[in-house]
Amino acid sequence: MATATAERGQVIARARAARQARSLAVIAVLAVLLFVTFCVSLSLGDFKIPVIDVVKTLFGAGDKATEFIVNRLRLPRALTGILVGVALGMSGAIFQSVARNPLASPDIIGVTYGASAFAVFAIITLGLTGTAVSALAIAGALLTAFLMYLLAWRQGVSSYRLILVGIGIGAIATSLTSYLLTKARVEVAQQALIWLTGSLNGRDWSNVRSLAITLVVLTPAMIMLVNRLRILQLGDETAYGLGLKVEWARLGLIVVAVLLAAIATAAAGPIAFVAFVAAPIARRLTRSPGPALITSALIGALVVALSDLIAQHALGDTQLPVGVVTGVVGAPYLMFLLARTNRVGSGG
Repeated sequence: MATATAERGQVIARARAARQARSLAVIAVLAVLLFVTFCVSLSLGDFKIPVIDVVKTLFGAGDKATEFIVNRLRLPRALTGILVGVALGMSGAIFQSVARNPLASPDIIGVTYGASAFAVFAIITLGLTGTAVSALAIAGALLTAFLMYLLAWRQGVSSYRLILVGIGIGAIATSLTSYLLTKARVEVAQQALIWLTGSLNGRDWSNVRSLAITLVVLTPAMIMLVNRLRILQLGDETAYGLGLKVEWARLGLIVVAVLLAAIATAAAGPIAFVAFVAAPIARRLTRSPGPALITSALIGALVVALSDLIAQHALGDTQLPVGVVTGVVGAPYLMFLLARTNRVGSGG
């Protein structure tokens, strides 16, 4: 009996070590792909710069002209895109892990719709721009999440009820946004529509700083909550049995995920489907049952960086908002997921 137990322990240990090695390998490959995409995006434009010169400039060895183009003109946009992708990737991974449902991402269950409604209200009704619009977008995301949690509460919050309530609130927020657009002047409505599509145009170092500060502040909270997240994935009854304060843990995780989605939306608008697709791809690549936060963050960053590269240069002189490209990528995946769920016959 003792020998059999020891052998089982060795098998489990080898499987865990193999999974960790695979995760590290995936993270390394994604980091390399992200860096390559990042450098290529900095090299392309009206004035093309060799990638090797971009790398030299990033490490402080470029000439003055290259440094001006790379560091002053192109780098803020590229870094904003990467940080937005990181925030959305982790937000989606947390939401989907808490709810144990692949549909539970901030751009599906209403969080980004609430942020968008507040931002459009700020642009159209209040005539605000810049930081003020971003602040109201964050407030809208937080208020939407609060209402969603409050309305889904029935002696606790089930994942299925949370998703349904979130979709309903998202529909209301979308209706309010559409109403505001119909009442606005054409030029103001056009400005709001560009924001609603999700765009990295005109992003500067203030966006980079706000995103970086938020991620630095929220990282300790994520580290503290990640073990609770793994326990929650076992189910509420098991989590209660292990002594976890389930609702407090779930609330804390939702707050962190909402803040990540809110700051990303405030910085670049509601870039569609990044939070939705990052975590499933991460889990498939790592074969991990856990949240795979680091891998999800890297995939989110890579999706945004690649999408922005395509949006800027795929159609010649015509530049698209990055949200158009992510929508083209994410919408088929959503349809596939819904079709697969229907065949399985389960809502979760």
